[in-house]
Amino acid sequence: MCIMNRVLWSSSLGRLWVMAAEDSPSGWLKAPADRLVVCIAILAVAATVTIYVLRKLRGEVVQHEPPASELISKFREMHSKGDLSDEEFRTIKTTLAARLQEELKDSGETGCDE
Repeated sequence: MCIMNRVLWSSSLGRLWVMAAEDSPSGWLKAPADRLVVCIAILAVAATVTIYVLRKLRGEVVQHEPPASELISKFREMHSKGDLSDEEFRTIKTTLAARLQEELKDSGETGCDE
């Protein structure tokens, strides 16, 4: 028994696979090359579905993130109301400054009025 058959036999899906190969009227699943092709096709479909789902999930997370300029405006408002101390506001501004510069660079703006 080859290694692939041992691996397939160890799972219940593998048992069904071997039974299908033995009961196949044309015997197309009996050849190792045929089994390999079917296994690769199943793995390719599974990988494609996984990549698609991960990209969809990742895209949704990125889309819901507000721009840095909007965040700074909200934190400035909170600071003016007294919800944030001067130190907290400075820390937040420093953290968001790099992100704001990237956003301005991506949009082609310099961030300075000339």
